[in-house]
Amino acid sequence: MNMKTYSLKKEDVNRDWFVIDVADKVLGRVATKIADRIRGKDKPTFTPHTDGGDYVVVINAERVKVTGSKFENKKYYSHSLYPGGLKTKTFKELNEKNPEKIIEEAVKGMLPKNKLGKSIIKKLKVFSGPKHDHESQQPKEWNPKI
Repeated sequence: MNMKTYSLKKEDVNRDWFVIDVADKVLGRVATKIADRIRGKDKPTFTPHTDGGDYVVVINAERVKVTGSKFENKKYYSHSLYPGGLKTKTFKELNEKNPEKIIEEAVKGMLPKNKLGKSIIKKLKVFSGPKHDHESQQPKEWNPKI
């Protein structure tokens, strides 16, 4: 018997839209579920070199939880590429100013560090409040077990 391995082509990809409410969910645990969904790892057609994942709309990003003392102590770094240009923000500061970035950074760190990863992260849409502007895509409600 000669069985061939199925390899997903980008023309054959079937994408859905999902909306997830991250209020009172732990950041790392919800980020892994989102990363798997936008990469397509939860589908039987998963192919490592093809972007076969779904779109994910995240709402209530400012209400995501972290455990332990991370709320006060977790740091996010950025650098201006000039000498002495390192900027540091705590989780608390970033949550007040730009809560979408917390989810984006967490998910991005779980994706491949190449061109494929850059195209996959574009399927993640994060909103700090309960409203999002993707109603016309008719996203399905998604509540993974965490």
